[in-house]
Amino acid sequence: MDFDANIAELQSRLRQHREILETEEAAKTTLVLPFLRALGFDVFNPAEVKPEFTCDVGTRKGEKVDYALCVGGEVTVLVECKSASSDLSIKHASQLFRYFAATNARVSLLTNGVTYKFFTDSDKANMMDEAPFFTFNLDDYRKSDIRNLAAFQKSEFDVDRIVAQAGTLKLQSQVLAELKKEFAEPSEEFVRVIAARLHDGMLTKPVRDKYQAAITQAIGALIRQGIDERLQNAMKRNDEPEPSDEPAPDGNSIETTQVEIDGFNIIRAICAKVVTPDRIVIRDAKSYCAVLLDDNNRRTIARMHFNSPTARYLGVFTGKDEERRPVSGPVDIYQHADALLARINELESGS
Repeated sequence: MDFDANIAELQSRLRQHREILETEEAAKTTLVLPFLRALGFDVFNPAEVKPEFTCDVGTRKGEKVDYALCVGGEVTVLVECKSASSDLSIKHASQLFRYFAATNARVSLLTNGVTYKFFTDSDKANMMDEAPFFTFNLDDYRKSDIRNLAAFQKSEFDVDRIVAQAGTLKLQSQVLAELKKEFAEPSEEFVRVIAARLHDGMLTKPVRDKYQAAITQAIGALIRQGIDERLQNAMKRNDEPEPSDEPAPDGNSIETTQVEIDGFNIIRAICAKVVTPDRIVIRDAKSYCAVLLDDNNRRTIARMHFNSPTARYLGVFTGKDEERRPVSGPVDIYQHADALLARINELESGS
């Protein structure tokens, strides 16, 4: 199973068992250790994942962090865990601060199994930053989050690259925070920049107030317009299913992911019970990935709506009607084998 699918499966586990994850140990065994395993660390090898890692710091003896991750025999990442119900704050990271300075680790991780906060020393060498440079929310993440998280895989782990990237991510988050403030309440400096481009004459207080109100309204309108366009595109796709089976003309904006390939192989294996496998073809589109019989977009067997890692669906068909069924990943497709086989029989009978 690929990295994306492992994380998606872990998300499904979180949502299934969230209500009973009451203790720190429950968060560790149910979420944190599988998360580290998804990153490629052998959680059963104490030379690679050191539990209850001890490092005496000054007069403090016998203090421990939950795990130390080793790459190339060196302690590289320190991990401190809390219960899944804990709201993570900097006060939970006191041991990480002390251990960070006393070991060769350049990265530390504070987590409750749901949220994973990654820290480094981008502000001052050998001193852990007070703010994380990257936060991954297992319950709500985007494809860009998965790409950033992939850098922490053992096979990809390069501490110098991670620390360098940390500075970029931290700067991006700071810029985003400032933009959010400007969008919510444009500052006088921002108003002056815009007004200077549009207004001739003195920038009096009444003029500034007018532009500030106009900028706030314009930003709100832009956001609403973007949301409206997405909704309209989504409704258009639902209303006109057949034409949207065709791939984009340029062919460059479509990426067939490993998760979609895995799903296609499962669908083909199921349908191979009644038709030869070479008749079952994958055809990717912008919003979903179609599986067709005889490479005919009017003979759709199923659609994989896997573009969102947080809400995946398998589209099964009866006639021209599509029913979207939630799945956590490709393996769940096996649960819908009867619907897929019924669709093949329907297409073969010409109904």
